[in-house]
Amino acid sequence: MVFAAEIATQHLEPLGSASGYAEEIRPILSSLALFEGFSESECAAIFDYMACYGAASNTTILQEGDVGDFLIMVLTGRMDVLKADATGESKVVAHILPGGILGEMSLIDGQHRFATCLTREPTDFAVLSRQALNEILVDNPRLGNKLLLILLQLMAQRLREATTRMLPTLVSDAI
Repeated sequence: MVFAAEIATQHLEPLGSASGYAEEIRPILSSLALFEGFSESECAAIFDYMACYGAASNTTILQEGDVGDFLIMVLTGRMDVLKADATGESKVVAHILPGGILGEMSLIDGQHRFATCLTREPTDFAVLSRQALNEILVDNPRLGNKLLLILLQLMAQRLREATTRMLPTLVSDAI
């Protein structure tokens, strides 16, 4: 199991391998349309590469502008996603509940975090680092490719949603 260095330096409670929480995580994953094609054994294999953490309320988990190499899946609790506007003021752009996945863009491209994620109540989450994803691809290429396709679908879905939300602004600016 690989722990993301960035997450390990924060004031978080390490809870151990996601494998130890498989019974709690599996129903969360199975409720997500993106993961409906994953078998129990495939989920268990992914859990072997993930670590779980707990965070108190009002803990910053991801910081906009920081370099990132992992994604998180919210298991319990609630997080807000905040994005700085042109004046530097942070605006809440999303509320994330159990099953929410955050940080997938930085996992894939290694670029700076696009937004800040802040816990709004005590929250447990699972972490998948880029190193762990690479290990899945080496150890179990079929599963790794399946996971990458899921992440690409998630990113495409979010791009479509963002474009739909922005469309009225784009159209009014063009007039």
